[in-house]
Amino acid sequence: MNLSLYHLVREPKVKQEKNPLLLLLHGYGSNEEDLFSFAAQLPDEYFIISARAPYNLPPYGHAWYAINFDEDMNKFSDEIQAKESRDLIGKFIDELIAAYPIDNEKVTLIGFSQGAILSYAVALTYPEKIARVAALSGYLNADIIEKNFQHKDISKLRFFISHGIVDQVIPVEWARKAPEFLKTLGLTEEYHEYPIGHGVAPQNFYDLLNWLQAH
Repeated sequence: MNLSLYHLVREPKVKQEKNPLLLLLHGYGSNEEDLFSFAAQLPDEYFIISARAPYNLPPYGHAWYAINFDEDMNKFSDEIQAKESRDLIGKFIDELIAAYPIDNEKVTLIGFSQGAILSYAVALTYPEKIARVAALSGYLNADIIEKNFQHKDISKLRFFISHGIVDQVIPVEWARKAPEFLKTLGLTEEYHEYPIGHGVAPQNFYDLLNWLQAH
């Protein structure tokens, strides 16, 4: 199926007329197979679809947007590319709903690292397309969310946020700002920290599964 983003699919084991979707968005330098390794452990009623980011990073990685360094080795994101990927994911969701029997009211994004950063931006820019977000080891970058997003109905969005307290890639302090920001918008969030680095601990995955089933 020729859609905007290359992707892997695990069809639901429990077929309904329309099934909910878990859309997996990997991190910088990774690929669609990374988070898809979780697919067998995710609930049976979901379509599990893992997308490959559009920018190639040799030898076999991909990115949603470039991360550049200046002469003082300060790191900064290519926010033009980030917004383009945000909009591309929004378009890709529409394509998936047209291509598969997916319930458009039950779309959940699960993003890791850069994929989590994009998940926040997609959900707040396109709240009519997203029900829930699981943001793993990422942070909320308000600069890549559509301006005036508060004018849309964002009230139904739900967030699961998790981070390692010794994350050497994205400091936990950055992650902690997201729940505070979401609370100012009146949104529901569940926040967890774990004694790990930049990754997903077994307890983190267990808490994510509980959240998926509870909401």
